[in-house]
Amino acid sequence: MEIRRITQVEAVTDAGHLFDSPPRPEATGQFLADERHHLLIAYVDDVPAGMVTGVEMTHPDKGTEMFLYELGVEESFRGRGVGRALASALADLARERDCYGMWVITDEDNVAARATYSRAGGTLEDKQVVLVWTFDQP
Repeated sequence: MEIRRITQVEAVTDAGHLFDSPPRPEATGQFLADERHHLLIAYVDDVPAGMVTGVEMTHPDKGTEMFLYELGVEESFRGRGVGRALASALADLARERDCYGMWVITDEDNVAARATYSRAGGTLEDKQVVLVWTFDQP
């Protein structure tokens, strides 16, 4: 397995099956143009097997941390350590970029995601609550 940091829209398009929906070219270009946004793709025999996105977030009194935005692994590659390797690679990148930590949110009943993040070094944060605002999409 080889993990590559992606900077070209074409590489995202080629790995479009790893995302929830087909990548939108304009949004992809905007994401890749921001140096605080990161996209890593795992390749197995040059086939895109999984991806992880991360966003650096900076706060005046805390510094910068990495938000693991999304992790996706092609079904045929699941259970082979691809997700763990991607989460670990993003954590390594966060350290290289002087982030003080990394965090992710997942559903309580998503056993696979919780196991993947735990194997990659994440620990469960007790008593956290997530609130969301959902806006209409154009």
